Amino acid sequence: MASSSTVSDGVRRGKRPPAARVRRQLPTSPWLFAAPGFLVVGIFILYPFVSTLINSFTDRRTLIPGEFVGLANFRELLHDDMFWIGLRNSTLYVLGVVPALVLLPLLLAMLVQKNIPGIAFFRSAFYTPVVASIVVVGLIWVWLLDERGLVNSLLETIGVGKVGFLSDQWLLLLSAMAVTVWRGLGYYMIIYLAALANVPRELHEAAMVDGAGAVRRFFTVTVPAVRSTMVLVGALSSVSAFKVFSEVYLMAGPDGGPAGEDTTLVMLVQRTGTGLTGRVGYASAISVVVFVVTVALMLLVLRADRKEDA
Repeated sequence: MASSSTVSDGVRRGKRPPAARVRRQLPTSPWLFAAPGFLVVGIFILYPFVSTLINSFTDRRTLIPGEFVGLANFRELLHDDMFWIGLRNSTLYVLGVVPALVLLPLLLAMLVQKNIPGIAFFRSAFYTPVVASIVVVGLIWVWLLDERGLVNSLLETIGVGKVGFLSDQWLLLLSAMAVTVWRGLGYYMIIYLAALANVPRELHEAAMVDGAGAVRRFFTVTVPAVRSTMVLVGALSSVSAFKVFSEVYLMAGPDGGPAGEDTTLVMLVQRTGTGLTGRVGYASAISVVVFVVTVALMLLVLRADRKEDA
């Protein structure tokens, strides 16, 4: 009775009880919690994106603000041989890497999902390249594939002779693709493991009762059950492959291999827009093209998935 009378006296005197004050502050509290996240996104994502979009319509250089030139940078792209070489290599990278990263991690996840003694060691071993530094990984593969590296030494021992993994235009690109696939296997394996854990065991048992073998169960049970995850992996790996930089840069060098024939679009952005005389406006135009193509890739994958659902 004493406490209720105290609250009543406080209300009559114009003072709100503690619960009322909390309810009054709730509408603004979520925004205060989200403010740091919005600040980080605005500074490191939105501002660079808008700045790049604006710079793509200027002739800005590293130390010169530049002036508005309209679509001049994009028209120049159409006549730039290095741009078409970069677009070709980035497209080939997507075509070579994405199918492998959609299928191989799924097979790997099916192998390591069984709870048998020692399987945790193999899961960790397969995931190790994901957490390893890309610089360290790149240097290791350069040492392995160099003309005096371990792979060529073994090939000479068996009488095959040396192979120019890092000197031939196409072999260098294929070698970089192999490194990308090797690094991505463990990451996408974890995604598939989560999806396979949700596949009902009863479906496999029913298929086995009907006489379906392992291959038939894979195509009739496993693939339909994880198809949405395969679409996700395809979208993520497509964007990552088209924006490839580190693997090719470390294995081909800053010049992009022999005569720059292994240059990718992101490497061209780095080469064009950096340095004291860097053409920031032109590099921004290339970045806008990369953004448009990556968005188009994701939309194509999602559209294909919707058609499959229909």
